[in-house]
Amino acid sequence: MKVVDLFSGCGGMSLGFQNAGFSIQAAFDHWKPAVDVYEENFEHPIFLKDLSQKEAINDIKKFNPTMIIGGPPCQDFSSAGSRNETGRADLTISFAEIIADIKPEFFVMENVQRISKSTAYSRAKEIFEHAGYGLTEKVLDASLCGVPQKRKRFFLIGHISGNHDFLLEELSKNISKTPMTIHDYLGDSLGVEYYFRIPLNYNRRAVFSIHEPSVTIRGVDRPIPKGYKKHPGDLVDIGANVRTLTIKERSYIQTFPEKFKFEGAKTHLNQMIGNAVPVNLAEFIGNAVQAYYKNTLKVKAK
Repeated sequence: MKVVDLFSGCGGMSLGFQNAGFSIQAAFDHWKPAVDVYEENFEHPIFLKDLSQKEAINDIKKFNPTMIIGGPPCQDFSSAGSRNETGRADLTISFAEIIADIKPEFFVMENVQRISKSTAYSRAKEIFEHAGYGLTEKVLDASLCGVPQKRKRFFLIGHISGNHDFLLEELSKNISKTPMTIHDYLGDSLGVEYYFRIPLNYNRRAVFSIHEPSVTIRGVDRPIPKGYKKHPGDLVDIGANVRTLTIKERSYIQTFPEKFKFEGAKTHLNQMIGNAVPVNLAEFIGNAVQAYYKNTLKVKAK
């Protein structure tokens, strides 16, 4: 199945679907630091393109995709953001309009859980349904899908002329009953048992264990503040065996492989890693689509 990745960022979704056996033809994004990292890690082309512009549709059509995947920017819907719908929310509608124009057989859209309650999502859903897509909506916890991180994400999967909820059975088959911990995934390779993550506010704990799923990897990376006082929920005191995670370690928790190259400004790398779809979560979705597609072909062949 030929795939084009829109709002690709540094390539978490692309790599996951590639690992699931899809042929990624091209990617598109409008942020040059992420485009540069993507280009360094994939053989297929990526284009620096504003996908809100109508002419972008013709560029995507050239690749004749069977599937279009993508995660329109989520900051307007994120619980860590302002929660006000502004210009970025319109990119969700742009994604829907691209799908409705090109009409690939399948599409996959990823975003934060909160998007499902937004006006932009309601409008996008109307566009998808009017274009003839059966839709499956699913919130997945990445820690139950092969990722050592407590990260809930919303997925909308469309199949043209398909039934609504067509993929729910396949998505449910391989969900783990227990969350994956950092130690499950990385063993003792980090060299520490506890790590510090700056909290959203100091009413929350900041010291976590590798024997639990990581907290959600965000697009910021701050050092341990001088004089930090232990929160009642912190597992241990700040000391020599507690530190923040490095950029590379944060990419591992997003399930990027060791060979994946991240080069550029630290601020940019933290942001693109935090924004990425975890590779293994994307692969989980890709495997479900592959299984559904093969079963559909078998039924048609009878």
